[in-house]
Amino acid sequence: MAPNMSLFSVNAVIILSTEDGSRVFAKYYNAPHHTAGAAHSPTTPNPYGDKKSQLAFEKGLLEKTAKQTADIILYDNRIVLYKSESDIMMYVVGGVDENEIMLYNVILAMRDSLHLLFKQSVDKRTIIENYDLVSLAIDEIVDDGIILETDPTIIAQRVSKAPTQDVAQLKGIDLSEQGINNLAQFGKSKLGDWLRQGL
Repeated sequence: MAPNMSLFSVNAVIILSTEDGSRVFAKYYNAPHHTAGAAHSPTTPNPYGDKKSQLAFEKGLLEKTAKQTADIILYDNRIVLYKSESDIMMYVVGGVDENEIMLYNVILAMRDSLHLLFKQSVDKRTIIENYDLVSLAIDEIVDDGIILETDPTIIAQRVSKAPTQDVAQLKGIDLSEQGINNLAQFGKSKLGDWLRQGL
């Protein structure tokens, strides 16, 4: 059995603007368990704990990958997989000992699920306008640094579909005029009860 095995494999998911280098989306993860004395284990704490170090890392990352044509680099002792889309760069950052193919599946899942959700080009404006969907999609892919799902169709369905339990509760509501009147009478009687109890 290999020492220091962990499901934690993603250190960060970042989306940067290629025009001005600004952060569009960034989520950094810390390992849930820290082992003492392990220098390069996947469970060492994230060195980008404050915003200043995160922004410095992101700036250097964008400079390093701006003119690259590959999909993977080793940067700051981290494996970084990236994809370029119109005016943004998407990054998945993992530890140096992580499986590159698994991290590559994460970046592909992120890119493809965003294409399915937006049905148009994925750019900075679309991501900002639909930030809630982007955040939900990334949370479906990676949770606390643990890869959960890499199938873009499933991710897009989970993000764009209303929860079934809420839909079932709406079916039992009477929205006719009589139903609204009954609801108003119920509210009046409850208000009267609360006022009598308070006095």
